[in-house]
Amino acid sequence: MLTREVKSVAIAALAAVAAIAMMALATPVFAAGQLIADGGLGGVLETKEHDVRVVVNNGIAVTEVEQVFVNKEDRIVEALYVFPVPKSASVANFSMWINGKEMIGEVVEKERAREIYNSYKQVKRDPGLLEQVNYKRFEMRIFPIPARGEQRVKVTYYQELEVDHDWATYVYPLATLADNQKVDERTTGRFSFSLEAKSEVPITAMESPSHGDDFVIAQHSDAYSQASLEVDGGDLSRDVVVSYRLQRPQSGIDLITSKEAGDDGYFMMTITAGQELEQQEKGMDYVFVLDVSGSMALDGKLGTSRRSIESFIEALGPEDRMEVMTFNLQPNLLFKELKSADEAAHAAAKEFLQSQQARGGTILRPALQTAYKYRDTDRQLNVVLLSDGITEAGEHRELLQLIADRPAGSRVFSIGVGNEVNKPLLEQIARESGGLAAFLSPGDDFQRQAQAFRRKLTRPAMSQLNLQFAGVDVYDVEPQELPDLYHGSPVRVFGRYRDGGKLQVSMNAEVLGKPVDESFDATLPEVDDANPEIERTWASHRVERLMNDERRSGSPGSLRNQIVELCEGYSIVSEYASFIVLENDAEYQRWSIERKNEARMARDGAALQSRREALQQLREEALAQLGPEGVAKRVDEVAQSTPNKSSQPLAANSPVTQNNAPAPRESRGFDFNTGNAPRNSGGGGGGATDPLTGGLLLVIGGWGAWTCRPRRPRVGFDPAA
Repeated sequence: MLTREVKSVAIAALAAVAAIAMMALATPVFAAGQLIADGGLGGVLETKEHDVRVVVNNGIAVTEVEQVFVNKEDRIVEALYVFPVPKSASVANFSMWINGKEMIGEVVEKERAREIYNSYKQVKRDPGLLEQVNYKRFEMRIFPIPARGEQRVKVTYYQELEVDHDWATYVYPLATLADNQKVDERTTGRFSFSLEAKSEVPITAMESPSHGDDFVIAQHSDAYSQASLEVDGGDLSRDVVVSYRLQRPQSGIDLITSKEAGDDGYFMMTITAGQELEQQEKGMDYVFVLDVSGSMALDGKLGTSRRSIESFIEALGPEDRMEVMTFNLQPNLLFKELKSADEAAHAAAKEFLQSQQARGGTILRPALQTAYKYRDTDRQLNVVLLSDGITEAGEHRELLQLIADRPAGSRVFSIGVGNEVNKPLLEQIARESGGLAAFLSPGDDFQRQAQAFRRKLTRPAMSQLNLQFAGVDVYDVEPQELPDLYHGSPVRVFGRYRDGGKLQVSMNAEVLGKPVDESFDATLPEVDDANPEIERTWASHRVERLMNDERRSGSPGSLRNQIVELCEGYSIVSEYASFIVLENDAEYQRWSIERKNEARMARDGAALQSRREALQQLREEALAQLGPEGVAKRVDEVAQSTPNKSSQPLAANSPVTQNNAPAPRESRGFDFNTGNAPRNSGGGGGGATDPLTGGLLLVIGGWGAWTCRPRRPRVGFDPAA
């Protein structure tokens, strides 16, 4: 709970941010329904229906988007549909309904996919193509849409959920720039959006910062909440944002797996910093670096970024020091030295920022090079970069080399606003400098996001993080170098393993300057069909690292073959591989395209259907508790659940739980603040469960043991001992 003084400081410091969303939404933007009649054939197209279903599982959101496009002309048209790339997302499926049947797409090398698509266009047969054009956009092409006809399509993508402190946030990006083309910004029929979140850490609140009371929120239990929106003539010009608050967990590690019989397995390990790792703030140095190049004029990015810096400066403490810098072709300094963050400095910074205009080109390297000159050997230097990252491609290698050669005790934190930003580059800059990147939707709660981001800067929880594995053959771990663990930003580690068995995990890190050594035992199963999403997520992380390696080496395309092999093998889209939909199985055979994604989607679909059935059961149980009969039923249940002295819970490492449910997920909590007995992972929010597991399932092997499941013992630890 925040004290009154802290609340007052936070409110005063972040008041300026309240205007950001209004300004951003006032800027002319267009929809992810950027639906255009393309290919020179003309035509008027509209979006008849747009339905979005989201289920969150183990911190990975599975989003299904189903749309119906209508051709209003008396002639054939080709549809071009443009939509933003969601942060950390990979498209896992693209399908079209052809002759009344859903045809699932397959991923092939990008140039080959385009060649196949064009060959069908020439004979007016039914192909579909989904490409990642660049770091910020996907394009879907559909041909032909017959005169006065309709075409139904579905896109599925997976992404890791955003988290800030104890708020998990899902963003469905819609707002994009329209490239001066006339586009449709609304559906003519239904627009619906539903999100279901199941969490072992209790959900205490759910809301939509973007659409407010347009959403209906249902909290079926402490572990399961649902948000739903359905309107006619839905607005496709602004992002949809849903956030939910969780009781914060204790520090710890959670592990889930996926493994088909006869194949190597996959795992996802989540390392979480809990409440006990909050530390006292101390004076730091800040250099705020604001991009004022011409591209920042688009979509209100400069105004939004400028006000973000102003609110951040207002939140600095009396022991902090600061400098403010703008840049386009060269840096422009305000103070030319570090100034105490007093009222006079605040006023000067605000006046300086208000005078800036967006113009000229973008060269980022000189700005960062100048910022590093402010490093004081006795203090932490935080370089806070606000930019869209749209810089010259030739500068990327020099920029990343500068990050590698940065002075000790310095970090770069990147902030991008909206959907028109170079997310991969800004993320790579932040990650390789030991910092963090944040990307804010204009529809989000800017006050909360800005407050959470500053809290991460002032409270890094663990550094020098390292994991060692023994007992099971673990390989291809991503990321290869672990980032620092920040309060409110769990670290996720993905990897492969051969054969099941006992796994020993050793974790080494520094907490508040003191070394920490902890261990974690787990059992990796021989078969686990409950979490197939983590397989694609592992592959997506590997593709992202290879793309980063290309940027670092300054050799675009040098790793193309490796990336294409991963994309085709795991059915994910990248800048080197695309989805192609053909009208029947014979056409796939004609082009020698193996139906890998069709098989993978069948497995993924079975797991997703199991989750939905389990959620339906929870809704029925919640419904049964309503009304007078429900009250009486709950009284009887409490009496019947009184434990018998002879009953003993199963051991936490038992291979099965009650009712033959699968074994619970492997979890271990640490208490780095006290030497007292460990806290239970249950209702008080004290478990090691990752707050991103606004997820549904945290068990190895299935959906069992959600409630009253046996708990692994928690071990307390005092770093001062």
